Amino acid sequence: MKSLKTLGAIGLTAAFGLAMLADAGASADTVSDFYKKTRIMLIVSSTPGGGYDTYTRTLARHLPNHIPGKPRVIVQNKPGAGGVVAANYIYGVARQDGSVIGGVQRTVPLSQIMGYKGPIYDPTKFQWLGSVTNEAGVLAVLKTSKVKTIEDVFKYKVIMGTTGPTDSEIYPALMNNTMGAKFELIGGYPGSAQIHLALKRGEVTGYSQSWSSFKILAGPAFLPKLRVLAQISLKPLPEMTKMGVPMIMDIVDRKHVLPQYTVEEAKVWWKLMLTSKAMGRPYVVGPGVSAVKVKALRKAFMDTMKDPAFVSDAKRQGRDVSPISGEEVQQMIADLAAAPKAIINRVKDLIKYKGVIKKIVFKMAKHTGKVTATKRGGRRIFISYKGKDVKAKVSGSRTKVTVNGKKAKRKAIKVGMTCTFTYPGPGSEAKKVDCKG
Repeated sequence: MKSLKTLGAIGLTAAFGLAMLADAGASADTVSDFYKKTRIMLIVSSTPGGGYDTYTRTLARHLPNHIPGKPRVIVQNKPGAGGVVAANYIYGVARQDGSVIGGVQRTVPLSQIMGYKGPIYDPTKFQWLGSVTNEAGVLAVLKTSKVKTIEDVFKYKVIMGTTGPTDSEIYPALMNNTMGAKFELIGGYPGSAQIHLALKRGEVTGYSQSWSSFKILAGPAFLPKLRVLAQISLKPLPEMTKMGVPMIMDIVDRKHVLPQYTVEEAKVWWKLMLTSKAMGRPYVVGPGVSAVKVKALRKAFMDTMKDPAFVSDAKRQGRDVSPISGEEVQQMIADLAAAPKAIINRVKDLIKYKGVIKKIVFKMAKHTGKVTATKRGGRRIFISYKGKDVKAKVSGSRTKVTVNGKKAKRKAIKVGMTCTFTYPGPGSEAKKVDCKG
């Protein structure tokens, strides 16, 4: 009898084979005619509220204006395994006709290249549309900690929050394993927004994240209470350079690299990882999408990046726009995949956290108040809580909605009802919305 794992692999393989046929003959039809009658599903591989989600929802508002036929675009969150769940879906399950686009974590290609369990995709066969930004990351801590400079992470224990095998885990682990830093990790957080809440509560000391998201989620009131220790990037970001924040590669030297390694070895390992980071916020379609549609979507993506309305929208949210073309991202991934196996295997080991990642049980907040507004068919619900309007995002599939104790659809929630949100916090997606009235 075949194992469930084997049967699952067969199922995915069959689905992939069918999906690959979905766009056969696409060149016979015009791209415009196809998209006039087709809705695009834009998959984001993270939870609502973080940087990937924000960029994707901003992109969804402007990308249709540049795609022939101007299709409607719907955003769907499909988090899990650092983006691998969404990538597997886009590669082997989703229709391969250009109607599904994915916004995936930049660590997705490395997860497969390094041989992790989980990926069923080949990142070199994905067709990359481009990236919104060439991302720079940060290592940051609370100013109340003993850590005042990057040098102090080699002296004092630093408790870092992590969402899994993403930047939040990879770079603290790489610093520990190549240079002897003293980072410890706490996991169990569903997303970046929840780790920022943990920072404010003092549950964790620090976090490693892209700067564009970090400063937004910290907010202007809390950001001054945080200390940025290093830029995690191959290219300096002027904003952080003006703040006096050093580049991480500047400390990959004999003083810091562990004695069992050479500086030259360490620099190769770090450069490999930072090349992955340079991919920023990439978008992709499956391997079976026709060349004519890929060409149209790549052009539409880059045209959107130059659109003053998109740039203004992104910057209004504090998001950087420094795009990379699909061809450039495709080449970056080809270069990563071509790295010698011995180096890949070494880096694969070095980015693993060697200790035990402590897990917290994340406590959901419960806020009750009268509904003051509903938007987008109940996708956004506002209640008055302690004299302020607070918002919850309501998913049609993941949020449990009840009205007067009975299961209901989100559109059944009306102004004037009294509702209780069970959610990570204001602005996030609710796990439950219970209403009366």
